[in-house]
Parts: sequence; C-alpha cells; structure tokens
Amino acid sequence: MSLRVDLQIISDWIPQGARVLDLGCDDGTLLQHLQQRGISGYGLEIDNNKFVDCINAGVNVIQADLNQGLPQFSDQSFDFVILSQTLQAIKRPDFLLEEIVRVGKQGIIGFPNFGHWQCRLQLALGGHMPQSRTLPHDWFNTPNIHLCTVQDFEKLCTDKNVSVLNRSIVNHDHKNTLGTKLLPNLFGQIALYQIKKIS
Repeated sequence: MSLRVDLQIISDWIPQGARVLDLGCDDGTLLQHLQQRGISGYGLEIDNNKFVDCINAGVNVIQADLNQGLPQFSDQSFDFVILSQTLQAIKRPDFLLEEIVRVGKQGIIGFPNFGHWQCRLQLALGGHMPQSRTLPHDWFNTPNIHLCTVQDFEKLCTDKNVSVLNRSIVNHDHKNTLGTKLLPNLFGQIALYQIKKIS
C-alpha cells in the first residue's frame, strides 16, 4: 500500500506493537497501513462517507466530533494519538492539543505552515488570503479556521507544557531542503511534530 509521504513519516515514527488513535482519520488509509505492521487502534471521523470507507477497509472507527474533545477515552490509553492535516480545522486547537497529550503517551500532529514565504508574499503584495497547493481553498469556503505557523505551534506547545520530541518541516513534496532546515518557518510548507506532555 502506497502512502502519502507525510503519512509515511508518521508511520515511521510509530513502533510495531503500539496502540494508536487517529483523529480525523479520513478513509482509514493510515490505520489500514499501520494494522499491516502489527499496530492496533481506532480512528475518529465525523464525515459519513469517510466513516463508511473506514468500515469497508476493515478499520476500527468511531464517528465523533473532535471539537468536543476526547471524553470517551481515559488518560494515557494510547501510545500515540495522531492528528494529521486537521489541527487548522478545529475550533479550539489549544484544547485538542491538551486532549491529545492527555489521552496519548505521545502525540503526532501535522499541519500546513501559514508562515511559508509564498503565503507571506501573497498577503503582503497581493493583499488577499493566500492560496497554494497546501492551502488550495478560497477564504470563504475553506475548512481551515485556525491557520498557524511553525513558530505559533511551537509557542503553543511551550505554553501548554508540551515537549517536542521530533519534527519534520518539509516542502509540499515532503522533501527536506536547505531552506526548510535553515529557516523552517519561512520555507516549510508542511510541519510534522512528535510531542509529549512534560511530567
């Protein structure tokens, strides 16, 4: 099974035998891949069609609204809680971050970086909300309601007493470049973080 590159990075961070919870799991592609590696878990998905796709793929899925948090799960009940390309569509990202590190021993979060130079340039010179391959929607029909930058997310982690264990800041093709290494907030289009609550 071929995975999107960001999902492959997430998969590589999860050891065999781990128990995972995938928030906003889409059609269950990542969970299905993880199951083939001996990793068990559940997905949460609100979209009816994607929920059915998960069931058809043999993925354990629960229909739930992430804006309500994760009250159905006890503290530290999963080894990893994953949130890929969904943080920016959540009403209270700070609340969901707290829930992720409560329910998971570790969390993995991926999001589009609004600090990328193309976004800055479109806003500064064009005077309009940016669009890119990573952020393709118009301002009036976008599901993204809380866009953030790499610096914004790292500050939120610091404020919430969350430690960054690993990060991968890449371009749209999910490749590291000299720019993404030296100035990730300026040249990175997609950010992936492995995090843990500081005890």
